[in-house]
Amino acid sequence: MTGTSPDPRTELIRHTLATVAYRGAKAVRGAPADFGAYRVGPTSRTPVQILAHIGDLLEWSVWLLRGEHRWHDSDPLPWDREVDRFFDLAARLDEALLTVRPTKWTLEQIFQGPIADALTHIGQLTMLRRLAGGPVRGENYAKAEIVSGRVGSVQAEPRAEFD
Repeated sequence: MTGTSPDPRTELIRHTLATVAYRGAKAVRGAPADFGAYRVGPTSRTPVQILAHIGDLLEWSVWLLRGEHRWHDSDPLPWDREVDRFFDLAARLDEALLTVRPTKWTLEQIFQGPIADALTHIGQLTMLRRLAGGPVRGENYAKAEIVSGRVGSVQAEPRAEFD
């Protein structure tokens, strides 16, 4: 889009996606080896099932941007592969946000549906880490170095963590 200002809504969604990646990286980094299979109750999702669902949400977002409502419930991959899938899909969504103009589904709908849901589930992973004995340190996320486009596993070091 040479010569034009970026759509501020797109930039906000991209920053939100970068927040999903930052918080997601923190939730999965250094997880105990058996964390993916941890279950708090007989009908609760395991962390790897939650992470697979987050990946499905990100993939759904890409389809919505393209004007299609395609949903797929993925069978969870092994934890490390599911972590890689999360970051790969975040990168695909970020690229789609730069190149695709929504037609049928608005950016607001994409935010209120799959992206907000992904943030909720990342919070669940963080809570489950504490319950599983591998807590994630709290952080003042307003001080975090979160940058639009930084959606991979390599994220800035935390600036203001606390216990």
